[in-house]
Amino acid sequence: MAMSPSYALVHEWLTPQATGGSELVVEAILGQIEADLYALIDFESTNPESYLYGRQIGTTFLQHFPGARNGIQKYLPFLPLAIEQLDLRQYDVLISSSHAVAKGVLAAPHQLHLCYCHTPMRYAWDLTFDYLARSRLGHGLPGIATRYLLHRLRLWDVLSAHRVDYFVANSHHTARRIWRCYRREAAVIYPPVNVDRFELQTSKKDFYLVVARLVSYKQVPLIVQAFNQLRLPLVVIGSGPELGEIEAIAQDHIQILGNQPNAVVERYMAEAKALVYAACEDFGITLVEAQACGTPVIAYGAGGAAETVKDLGLHGEAATGLLFPEQTVASLVEAVGRFEMARSQLNPETIRHHAEGFSQAVFAQRFSDYLRHCGGLHRQQHSPPQLQQQLPPDRLCQPTKAGQGQTVDRES
Repeated sequence: MAMSPSYALVHEWLTPQATGGSELVVEAILGQIEADLYALIDFESTNPESYLYGRQIGTTFLQHFPGARNGIQKYLPFLPLAIEQLDLRQYDVLISSSHAVAKGVLAAPHQLHLCYCHTPMRYAWDLTFDYLARSRLGHGLPGIATRYLLHRLRLWDVLSAHRVDYFVANSHHTARRIWRCYRREAAVIYPPVNVDRFELQTSKKDFYLVVARLVSYKQVPLIVQAFNQLRLPLVVIGSGPELGEIEAIAQDHIQILGNQPNAVVERYMAEAKALVYAACEDFGITLVEAQACGTPVIAYGAGGAAETVKDLGLHGEAATGLLFPEQTVASLVEAVGRFEMARSQLNPETIRHHAEGFSQAVFAQRFSDYLRHCGGLHRQQHSPPQLQQQLPPDRLCQPTKAGQGQTVDRES
């Protein structure tokens, strides 16, 4: 009787502040397989409110660095070295949940390494110049050192991508970015969304909603400026470095609520006329959560939003919102105007049904199928030549280059 493979799951950092989509993927994977968990730092196993409370989690030397609990981005030069210190030789399968360096773990030839990539390292690639412009380390002599550091980090990032046997991306948009950065193909499995947490509400109130971290790429000031012009009620939930700027420009009909408990966020999502989103996200779980309430979405039509929101102009009765083509005030103002005229064509039940295609159960099935498929390929490649057999093709599990080909995807 064949023994079950042993698994190690590697994530970047586990802290009470890290509660985004990548952490939801970690939780979902742990719900499917019995795996030992590793991270650069861990402050969740000692957090009584965490599902990881009391769990044994392997960490690196960064665990003991000053201020690590509040984030280790300040120790960026040490992250590649730290992740390479995790000794995972005893496992058959390595699964990395990576948005920075987790994919850089060292693997032996006999080990299968599957990487669920949430995004290539943004501050080393897409957001390099935004990061440099907004950081005090991006200018003058420190700026030269920072640019060189990011250059070296990109080299390591590409090198470490070749330690991965199979990539999984959280969207076709991310799969294209993986190909652009690493020249590696990736299957697409959308991340799990807890749609059951949200109740369908068919009657909506007269306000628009923003739920986002108030950081530059989320483009919340752009939304506020657009609604200043529109003179329509807007509620903004979230906090971050741009909170002061947003409060300064918001007119009286715009409410800035800051961070709110989950129950409050869920209520506002269910009651909103529409969720407004102007960021280019790799996936964008918030967009799906709003649709789980039957709430339409008005979003910038790039990145994950182009995959999770069905535009009214293209999908008619099956639509779940509107996409606008440019990250400008004028483009958003025009989209909200169109929404005001056409909102009666959007059906809350249809919107909810669409969101259910991104559920936790769908993710569990897709990820399990793909992991099994990759395991079969790996065993075939490492078996004696006389025992190798041609595996049947699996149309669900073909990787994608630049968003083409067959992928592990949500059914349309």
